[in-house]
Amino acid sequence: MNKNKVLKEHHIAKKASVSAGELLLNKNSITEIFSSDKDIKLTADIQAEQSIKDIISAESSYPILAEESGKSVEKLGDTYWIIDPLDGTANYSRSIPISAVSICLMHQLNPVLGVIYDFNNDHLYEGSIVSDALLNDQKIKVSSIDNSKSGILITGLPNNTDYSDKALIKMIRDFQDWRKVRMLGSAAMAAAFVASGKADVYKEKNSYIWDVAAGAAIVKAAGGHVSLTNQNESFQVDVFFSNGHILG
Repeated sequence: MNKNKVLKEHHIAKKASVSAGELLLNKNSITEIFSSDKDIKLTADIQAEQSIKDIISAESSYPILAEESGKSVEKLGDTYWIIDPLDGTANYSRSIPISAVSICLMHQLNPVLGVIYDFNNDHLYEGSIVSDALLNDQKIKVSSIDNSKSGILITGLPNNTDYSDKALIKMIRDFQDWRKVRMLGSAAMAAAFVASGKADVYKEKNSYIWDVAAGAAIVKAAGGHVSLTNQNESFQVDVFFSNGHILG
């Protein structure tokens, strides 16, 4: 994919993310349509996704994989959009201002470009294979912290987390290696914080690809290390994003 093509698609992603963010700032859209012990869905998720799909479908020829509606075609092919219209739904539903719109263009399982719009703060994070990582048009880069004892880890607890004593003890032992540990409730914002040097590593097992694909593009563009492994049929992946200095 040549530079001009990437930049064209990048512009579409930015336009779609800001449009969805403006919609999400309208709190009239907080109506619950589904909930379980560990998950929640709102009308806001559906409305924001449709807004994004309308813009992308009108201006881009690539198919879409979206959190709420799934695949737009049976076979996505080599290049397709990945959309999370509202990453951090539970936060949003309780007016915790840590949530974002996340849009990625994927080519042959490699993130080509990513846009994360933190609409609560009007912060637009972006990056691609042909451009730098930016926050509101200002260049960002990963931190230079080179050991976990001085670093900040961001992680999360997916819906299917093992809460057994054995699993939790293992998690706590891992936490003890870090200066600080944070759980934000938004994988997209976790990635944005690594890309902009606010944190040093984000890792989580069984995240959905739409939660982290855009972040992968931005972290890479910011000079960081990206690993997305063990993708299953439900589009879940194990995620490890770092500043490139801390790899364990």
